[in-house]
Amino acid sequence: MGIKAELAVAHCTSLLEKVGVPKLNAELTARAIVISDVWGNASHGVMRLPFYLKRITMGGVNAEAELNTYSERGAIIGIDGQDGLGHWQVWEGAKLGVLKAKEFGISLVSIKNSSHCGALGVYLYPALDAGQIALIFTNGPAVMPAVGGNAPLLSTSPIAAGVPAKPPMIIDLSTSAVARGKIAAAAKSGGTIPEGWSVDKEGKSITDAKAALMGMLAPLGGAKGFALGLMVESLSAGLSGGPLSTGVPDMFIPDDDSKPQRISHTIITIDPSDLGDGASYSDFNKLAAQVRETGGRVPGEKRAHPNEITGREINIAEAVLKDLSDWSLKLGIPTLA
Repeated sequence: MGIKAELAVAHCTSLLEKVGVPKLNAELTARAIVISDVWGNASHGVMRLPFYLKRITMGGVNAEAELNTYSERGAIIGIDGQDGLGHWQVWEGAKLGVLKAKEFGISLVSIKNSSHCGALGVYLYPALDAGQIALIFTNGPAVMPAVGGNAPLLSTSPIAAGVPAKPPMIIDLSTSAVARGKIAAAAKSGGTIPEGWSVDKEGKSITDAKAALMGMLAPLGGAKGFALGLMVESLSAGLSGGPLSTGVPDMFIPDDDSKPQRISHTIITIDPSDLGDGASYSDFNKLAAQVRETGGRVPGEKRAHPNEITGREINIAEAVLKDLSDWSLKLGIPTLA
């Protein structure tokens, strides 16, 4: 069903406020969720909100969490997320990274004891708006085995990077063969998935989406994808001192709803104004132009800015609309549709 994006943001904000999330944090979270749907990435969009609401009501997410700085040295800052929603926490961390990079030329913000934050590409925009480069890493529940391994060790280990060219170059990908959210979306509708996305302990492909959601995800490009995943794990959980992915509760397992995920996020921000051609960014622009001139597409060039969604429409699956309606009735607010 088609829904105006701004109406979806308002509705998601109201639901989050009803379960105790402060208005500003609720709105930042809702916007980060809805923009995924605007981008056509429904697996990280409104579909996820019922999971977050359930985890808040069950105690797995602290609705009233704040960001607590526990360590700061020059351009490096360590933050405790107090088990709050990852969306608003990574956005605020990205904004802090911009300020630090303006002062020091580069910054690193490490957030531990947080939760799932959706699509990582959302959080590149504070840096892009400031003409800076951003790199973001996060971990999650273990779903990806080592090549030849028979047990999950890493999460989907996503990587996001943003370069302030015209248009901005935005890299946002998981190091598993596919983002787990796509399997969750297929499982929601009772569908199947292609071979090679998920495997069992014997290494055999799983095509039933519901079974795959509880199975293991194959690394992107085999050993190379797993090696990149090790890097992501090291730069997120390893750096923060938070739990490794093998110790992160899974939002898709109901028995884990009362358990804080304690996910770790790392944001590295670079201000290039004192390097190369400085504020002209001519090489970034040239690189983006070369992609187009050779018949390619600049990654992320068609993405709407998270703060510029008015007038856009998103499509929400009927099963997701039903979940949202059930929560709306439960919390005493009008349904979205």
